[in-house]
Amino acid sequence: MIETINLSRNFGSLAAVKSVNFAVNKGEVFGLLGPNGAGKTTTIRMLTTLLSPTSGTATVSGHNVAGDPLSVKKAIGVVPQMLNLDIDLTAAENLEYHGRLHRMKPADRTARTEELLHFVGLWDRRDTHVEHLSGGMRRRLLIARGLMHRPAVVFMDEPTVGLDPQARRMIWGLIETLKRSGITILLTTHYIEEADVLCDRVAIMRAGSIIAMDTPQALKAGVGRVVLECLGRHDIPRQFFQTREEALDAGRSVGCDLVVRDSTLEDVFIQLTGERIDA
Repeated sequence: MIETINLSRNFGSLAAVKSVNFAVNKGEVFGLLGPNGAGKTTTIRMLTTLLSPTSGTATVSGHNVAGDPLSVKKAIGVVPQMLNLDIDLTAAENLEYHGRLHRMKPADRTARTEELLHFVGLWDRRDTHVEHLSGGMRRRLLIARGLMHRPAVVFMDEPTVGLDPQARRMIWGLIETLKRSGITILLTTHYIEEADVLCDRVAIMRAGSIIAMDTPQALKAGVGRVVLECLGRHDIPRQFFQTREEALDAGRSVGCDLVVRDSTLEDVFIQLTGERIDA
């Protein structure tokens, strides 16, 4: 559903994205991880036809992003990080307006609006103006808007940023339901547990390049499933092991208060790059 071949984008002398290659299968949730400035947003902007590649190619739902951008736009939904809903319209009116932009027939717009407002739990707020909705409600409405025209592929850029844990979990549930329905999702997030829970595979970007790509489980196994670290001792590097028993055995010779825990995708990122993923 998404394929990039040596996809690159330069801004003057700055190479923001460098020969990126990946493919996303139908019904897969694929995550792009990395610190700010890694090239995630630039990659998404090319895949959604907002930027032209400097070189390389990309297809979305079988359509070339540079050669057939209109077909790409028809096939995709976008849930941006920025809350760009029309605050002067109600929840239902925002969806109705989006449906008009995609030339949906009136009866279909009405039925789809009701369906999606029920799906995201906002039917009882259908006549509420966006300015009176909470942050979590606005995020859910953004997802509904991105789904209005029944896209095959949905791009989600930090879909739960700034939300409390309860609202975030609600968004997770919506994404898992979309996945089960066969929709393909490309997701960027700084929340490690979000990628671990939702993504079938993740690609870690740094300085415009993909430096690792696999399932979350395989990436963690690659550095070690268990982490041994000293509390309050940043001068002693964390150690990785495949089993808790190995970590405990190694910890007996370390003169500090120890923590033995499961590794995370953030551990993977730090081990690979030396940077924190939310840098």
